[in-house]
Amino acid sequence: MSKADRTRTARERMAAERAARAARERRNRLLLIIAGVVATAVLIVLVVILVANRGGREGGVTAAPYDGPSAPVTRNPDGSVAMAAAGVSKPVLELFEDFQCPGCKALEAALGGTMRQLAAQGRTKLVYRPFHLFQQEPLSGNSERAANAALCVPADKWLSYHDTLYKAQPEEGKTGFTPDELVKWGRQLGVTDANFERCVRDMQKRPQVAEMTRYALETRRVQGTPTMFLDGRKLTVNSKQELTQAVEQARGR
Repeated sequence: MSKADRTRTARERMAAERAARAARERRNRLLLIIAGVVATAVLIVLVVILVANRGGREGGVTAAPYDGPSAPVTRNPDGSVAMAAAGVSKPVLELFEDFQCPGCKALEAALGGTMRQLAAQGRTKLVYRPFHLFQQEPLSGNSERAANAALCVPADKWLSYHDTLYKAQPEEGKTGFTPDELVKWGRQLGVTDANFERCVRDMQKRPQVAEMTRYALETRRVQGTPTMFLDGRKLTVNSKQELTQAVEQARGR
């Protein structure tokens, strides 16, 4: 074998080793994400049980839709949606969620009203960060279609649409959030613009959904849904009282 051949073979071997190493790293990251999803789902089940059990003793949160006052809703350039009273910029309460996630639906039922109430009272800036977590069908398609549609709907209808998606969340393992359904729910909320329907059916917001997903998984290292952050710190609470207390402590920092 000539020197040139040996050099080429060495380069090819090094390239193959780099590719194998990169594949292992991707596989390990995926396993960490899956483990995080499982752990988070178990945690959320425990949280919901605790909240439900405390409800009778403390006047706790129920699954009834929140119908109190709401802070103004704005959509940020990155696709996230903020709720904040005029002049309120902190503390920032962030919620990373996937509309196909049962734990997210449970958390919304348990603590969603409290989060919105705190925002309406000017005690926090609430930021919703939906993204596309699930990667296996049919969950993956359900998740991506819902996230896309949520970006298509006008900001002033976003909160109602958000609640509708959770109310109509497909059972795990079943196809749902079909384009026809997503368009119909928008129309029921008064979104009649033809651009909305095109946006939903053509998946026009898919690139932004992908970017929001990269931000969640890579930049913020979110490993499962739902995940909450308060001023950039991961937050785990078991009741509306604990959530309120955490926000008040953050306001005092």
